[in-house]
Amino acid sequence: MEQIEVAVGDDDPVGVHLIDQIDCLVACELSEEVFRKEQLRASFEELFRAFDSEATFQFFKSFRRVRINFTNALAAAEARAKLHKSDFNGREVRLFFAQSVHIGSPRLEPPKPDKQFLLSPPPSPPVGWEQAQDATPVINYDLLCAIARLGPGEKYELHSGTPTTPSVVVHVCESDQDSSGAEDDMEGFRRPRPKIVQTRRPDYIPAITQ
Repeated sequence: MEQIEVAVGDDDPVGVHLIDQIDCLVACELSEEVFRKEQLRASFEELFRAFDSEATFQFFKSFRRVRINFTNALAAAEARAKLHKSDFNGREVRLFFAQSVHIGSPRLEPPKPDKQFLLSPPPSPPVGWEQAQDATPVINYDLLCAIARLGPGEKYELHSGTPTTPSVVVHVCESDQDSSGAEDDMEGFRRPRPKIVQTRRPDYIPAITQ
């Protein structure tokens, strides 16, 4: 950090700390006439060229801001100390040092492929990724044994009903042999399919014209 003393008055020195040699100022909340009228724009530029004759300006009309670029940090510090909160065209000029943004790489790097395998369709999984093995299903052998003891057509009540809840009953279906023998006794008789009754179209009632 470099410290530069800028004399504002005869006996009133102001210590200005410059971090990383900031040589740009940003003027905020300017009047819209500064961006429209060439004469006011020239007058605004002359205020800062008194500290640096080679200063350049960037006018941002949408944000009502102006960026002032100086050739050295000392001129920027002096202009900020003298012109901050001064009056110009009936408005107070507020000056701030432009914040410099340091980017590690001049190019925009792609994001790290940490969770790209979750996309659909998924690309190649990351290095070291392994598919999780499915857990062994839980089989209730006691329940299977109890059902196996039941004969065809019997039922077993698992949960008794209450006035507010129904009962849970397991019905054992008949075996394939019994069902096949019953079909033979029916001598090929097939249960008729239920007839689908179409919805009747409503009667047409002509509109009554007056």
